[in-house]
Amino acid sequence: MPFKDHFSGHAAIYRDARPHYPPELYAWLAAQAPARELAWDAGCGNGQATVALAAHFARVVGTDPSAAQVANAEAHARVEYRVEPAEQSSFADGSVDLVNVAQALHWFDHARFYAEVQRVLKPGGVVAATAYADCSVDAAVDAVKDRLYIDMLGAYWPPERPLVDSGYRTLAFPFEEIAAPPFAMRVEWTLAQFLAYLRSWSATQRYLKARGEDPVAVVAPDLAAAWGDADTPREVRWQFHVRVGRRR
Repeated sequence: MPFKDHFSGHAAIYRDARPHYPPELYAWLAAQAPARELAWDAGCGNGQATVALAAHFARVVGTDPSAAQVANAEAHARVEYRVEPAEQSSFADGSVDLVNVAQALHWFDHARFYAEVQRVLKPGGVVAATAYADCSVDAAVDAVKDRLYIDMLGAYWPPERPLVDSGYRTLAFPFEEIAAPPFAMRVEWTLAQFLAYLRSWSATQRYLKARGEDPVAVVAPDLAAAWGDADTPREVRWQFHVRVGRRR
């Protein structure tokens, strides 16, 4: 299965515009792990989750097949980055306490990745897959955002997108599943930050490449009218999904 690279061309935009994950999630995941020696963040992208894990593990390794994403990843004293696919990692057998996948599981060859997880996890080791799907601000902003998300970009989303929208619940998950508590994913953003996030979408970049027109610029005036004062932060909330399992 070839690497589907939807983000290398705008890795810096992705790094700067994406929301951060709830820190409570990683504290909870660390508490489920058999030890806190080594965590693997597979499909690490710009390293947001990788660095968050470093608050709880002695060592964290983030891997991504995109050299551009890794080059833009955040540095941390306890974090190492490697350019390699999730399906074929360089970890020793039974060496990892936690395997984390943040907003990336839909890109993987699932059978090969799950086999790799089983190989590298310690007995009782934990695997977690998280995804944030659609976002919401209020009815007026959401109506304009949906025009972009659904009407303009519908044909430009990669075919894996429905897996994110379903919270990965349609995927096989061959682990002893652990019920996770709810975690809220929200940020306070200005209009400029929200527009930057919309431009980081893979579908936005595919639309731009195919049509030579920025779709976010098309809806920006209507978004500005719905937003109000552009410099006043508004709360943006996501549908946030977590699946957690333990090695059998």
